[in-house]
Amino acid sequence: MTDPEVLGRRSNRRGLATRESMLDTALRCLATGDPAAVSGNRIAKEIGATWGTVKYQFGDIDGLWAAVLGYIAERRGDMPVGAPSSASLRERVAAIVDTMYDGLTTGDSRAIENLRAALPRDREEFERLYPRTAAEFASWGRAWLETCRRGFAGLDVDPDRVAEVAAFIPGAMRGIVSERQFGTYTDLDLARRGLTNAIVAYLRPDAEPAR
Repeated sequence: MTDPEVLGRRSNRRGLATRESMLDTALRCLATGDPAAVSGNRIAKEIGATWGTVKYQFGDIDGLWAAVLGYIAERRGDMPVGAPSSASLRERVAAIVDTMYDGLTTGDSRAIENLRAALPRDREEFERLYPRTAAEFASWGRAWLETCRRGFAGLDVDPDRVAEVAAFIPGAMRGIVSERQFGTYTDLDLARRGLTNAIVAYLRPDAEPAR
């Protein structure tokens, strides 16, 4: 192997390490929940670099946020369905509800929510200003639907209803998790069981509710 090849590989490894360090810092900043953290200049300051250095790695602010989302997805991997293929419908639904209940309080989830809150609400404007970030979020939606389909594979359930459940359950779980974070007199174990029963009844109307 020639010296230039060795130097090139070392340089590439250093570049990847620098990129990962930047993404770690960006993620840590976003996870604080501070709206001011959703700023390229703020991220650069926390990294200890100039915005020009960050742009060199990610291109622009859209590239940075898209890279952060991609980094989270790589760390997280596929969301486990949490139940074996032999599990009943109720066990599978409960596993998804419980997994999301725990997952939505992690630092990664806080970072995502902080970023989402700062991005345009209008979809057309969002896709125009942040096309790469929008594409990442869209890919997450497709992956989540596939996770739900895989989670209910082998059961006699309507695929259209599975798609509907996949569409509403993230928002429903965010509501329950929000109650936990802000404090509530509501019994959240009861709320999770009720949501599980409702989903099971919708996917298989003849199922008896758990008590």
